[in-house]
Amino acid sequence: MQKSVASTLIATALCAGGALQAAQEGPWMVRVRAVNLKPADKSDPIAALSIPADKITVSTKTIPEIDFSYFFTPNFAAELILTVPQQHDVKVAGTFIGTFKHLPPTLTAQWHFLPGGAVDPYLGAGLNLTLLSDVKLAVPGVGALDLNASSVGPALQAGVDIKLAPQWSLNLDVKYVQIRSDVKLNGTKISAVQVDPLLIGLGIGYRF
Repeated sequence: MQKSVASTLIATALCAGGALQAAQEGPWMVRVRAVNLKPADKSDPIAALSIPADKITVSTKTIPEIDFSYFFTPNFAAELILTVPQQHDVKVAGTFIGTFKHLPPTLTAQWHFLPGGAVDPYLGAGLNLTLLSDVKLAVPGVGALDLNASSVGPALQAGVDIKLAPQWSLNLDVKYVQIRSDVKLNGTKISAVQVDPLLIGLGIGYRF
């Protein structure tokens, strides 16, 4: 009888501990990252100006990022990736021609391979919407240039969460985002750029 009672108490304690852990690890997760953004710098040639391909370049920079994830199941989550408008320098054949700003909200669906583990790698895929604004580009002796107002393209993601404490984790994340735009002079397309940045991020996540 005593052994039976003890076994029941142990089983109850284990169930309660599991329930408490599940309650502590809720469906929401917030990550804050520092992200290095490196553009692909691919562009069409501008024949009228004798500028060869891939001579339109966009500056590399480190940007802040905040991400909100919702876990529909322990393995499957959706992540909304946000930042603030970022200003980039633009050069043509090494000559500075101005700046523009971009705002690139991205939504991905993620599969987590080892949910609840000390190390949880994941893969993600989704869609990026980039809004281009405050375009201040001009080629001396030619005139002002313009870009498309927006770009929509796929996004791919790979990362890992490394648990530091019950609700805290270190996050490493790599994304490829397709961002493209025509380059226009007086409303006429003269080139096209493929910014298509690689984003490498390091940050902290909190699960609640």
